[in-house]
Amino acid sequence: MQPWKSDGNSNNNRNTKNLGLIESAVNKIMLEIFIQSFVLYFVVIDPIGSAPIFFVVTKNLNINGKIKTAINSTIIAFLVLLFFAFLGNYIFIHLSITFPALKIAGGIILFIVSLEMLFNKRRERKEEDTNFDSDNISVFPLAIPLLAGPAAIISVVVSVSNIGSNYINQIVGITSLVFVMLITFAAFFIVSKFEKIANEKLVNIFSSVIAIILAGLSVQYILDGISEFKNT
Repeated sequence: MQPWKSDGNSNNNRNTKNLGLIESAVNKIMLEIFIQSFVLYFVVIDPIGSAPIFFVVTKNLNINGKIKTAINSTIIAFLVLLFFAFLGNYIFIHLSITFPALKIAGGIILFIVSLEMLFNKRRERKEEDTNFDSDNISVFPLAIPLLAGPAAIISVVVSVSNIGSNYINQIVGITSLVFVMLITFAAFFIVSKFEKIANEKLVNIFSSVIAIILAGLSVQYILDGISEFKNT
């Protein structure tokens, strides 16, 4: 009886060890998904670069009005991106647009965005396109297209398609989007309370750094799309 008990304990130990390895692998995958999604959303939504534009757009509002606008704009932008996260794939499938084509298109758009950020053209273009006389600046131009612009929408759709159909992994990806939106609100809140923090030189330096990251990520999307197209 004793040897049998020993074998049973040994099997239990092996099973426990295997479960631990599986749990560790799953956690690692979830962390990778969160980090990759977070970096992508942070780059295309660009909370730091958008903050000075928010400051300019809301310059005629009092502090309470600015904070209210910051809350509304980030919530609306999140809901828009969430809509495309859940239904974007179905829309593109209905239009007979394949995932490899979507990845390549998204990579090209993101690469263009990275070049604009690197040469400080993106913020200038956004400032030129901003309608300061809008009755509801929370929706336009702050939520759309400043935060939830074409690059952000394409990025959400591509990111969701990359993650796959695993609901837990999808929740992790959406959680990273929530974190980026919270950072965006924090950036808007800070420039509302402390106007001098919106230093143009610091913003330009930070934008250049994340532009380089975005350029590499966009090229990887293009390469992945080409590879998947060849395998179909």
